[in-house]
Amino acid sequence: MLRIFFILSTLICVSFADSFAKNPLIKRVDKTYGKFATNRFVYMNTKLNELKGKPIQEQLDGVNNFFNGVRYAPDTKTYKKRDYWATPWEFLGRDAGDCEDYVIAKYYALRYLGVDSKKLYFTYVKSTRFKASHMVLTYFETPKSIPLVLDNTNFKIFPATERKDLIPIYNFNGESLYKARQKGRGTKLKSPKSHKKWDQLMINMKRNKI
Repeated sequence: MLRIFFILSTLICVSFADSFAKNPLIKRVDKTYGKFATNRFVYMNTKLNELKGKPIQEQLDGVNNFFNGVRYAPDTKTYKKRDYWATPWEFLGRDAGDCEDYVIAKYYALRYLGVDSKKLYFTYVKSTRFKASHMVLTYFETPKSIPLVLDNTNFKIFPATERKDLIPIYNFNGESLYKARQKGRGTKLKSPKSHKKWDQLMINMKRNKI
């Protein structure tokens, strides 16, 4: 037991100055959420650094699998709010989140790995399986490609055309808004001047909110 504790303590002291979650942030996580959360942040940094330079499919799978390990919980339980978009740090620190939180964490992790933001979209869908609105992260190799779907309710990544349980509605990434379809990004719509949840998320990310 002492040996395991020593190994974990040593990992926490490793410099992550150039990693997804940097040292000052990890120290704040340790103080706020404790050692279990801290170890998950350290593990996340290690996994993401291992994925650098790997083929895109390997990066998508690695990021999808890692964050799908966080347990699902509605915002009303986690934040006492009806709808809240958490930073990856809040999501992983609390070890809980809803569909938007999985999407946000995966989006920022893939951006850290160098994936172009023009290939990544927050996609609003209707889930026929759960008979409810849902959000997934989609990856478009080209603007006309069939997107790949990263989902917290189905851990394997499939092309959108194979996800018959999802009806696409909108693709959104903070820069552009499209009326979605299963192939290509869809019809571009006039983007609203402001998206309150996105705008607040940007503020919280700059603050490194945990």
